Amino acid sequence: MKAAIVTSPGMKPDYGEFHGPVWRGGLEIITVTAAALTNLTKGRAAGSHYSADNHYPFVPGVDGVGALADGRRVYFAMPEAPFGAMAEQTLVDPRRTITLPDNLDDVAAAALANPGMSCFAALVERARFQAGETVLINGATGAAGLVAVQVAKQLGARKVIVTGRNAQELEALRPLGADVGIPFDFRPENLQGGGDFEQALTTAFADGLDVVVDYLWGSSARTIIVAVPKGLKTHTLFASSRLGKPAANP
Repeated sequence: MKAAIVTSPGMKPDYGEFHGPVWRGGLEIITVTAAALTNLTKGRAAGSHYSADNHYPFVPGVDGVGALADGRRVYFAMPEAPFGAMAEQTLVDPRRTITLPDNLDDVAAAALANPGMSCFAALVERARFQAGETVLINGATGAAGLVAVQVAKQLGARKVIVTGRNAQELEALRPLGADVGIPFDFRPENLQGGGDFEQALTTAFADGLDVVVDYLWGSSARTIIVAVPKGLKTHTLFASSRLGKPAANP
């Protein structure tokens, strides 16, 4: 079968022939129609990610979309080595598949899964987000941030604050659910960049902040951490990871 093939550490995949998967008990052969290209996929292909097993040759690709033998379209994740998503076929444990609705096309489903799961896990599993809360998404103009804005709004966020480097791209997020956009500029020549960002954040936090989803870290995240107590006008210790919800007995 045709596939992308990694033959040694640090080398880009080559397009060529790779032996096809053979069915074995408990696994499913999937005919691939779309494969996601994520940082995780690139890291494992390069051998630099901690989960890479570095057994060569192998087909890269952590997840994607394809059809089972019975014709069902599924999203799949974590194929059985040495098979990956970037091939005509792959081999997957059916417990790592999800049947797709008819109104979601293959490419969108493959692209959506990784950023969608990352923000959903952060909001629901980690932060225990509740409808009516205010969310700040730092780095909202990237692919993951864009999805996070929509997920937060769909989950019932009262307000979604978005931050990023590009003011125009932040403004374009409003139809997707962003309520407040705060750009930042930390270039060395902009001596007031950090202070301006902190002041804008402090103003935005005046009526509350519950959850921060951060995709950037670095200077922007540090500034947000400084601005939180100033904007909320309290020095009370926050309970767990939920901002603005003080412990009962600080």
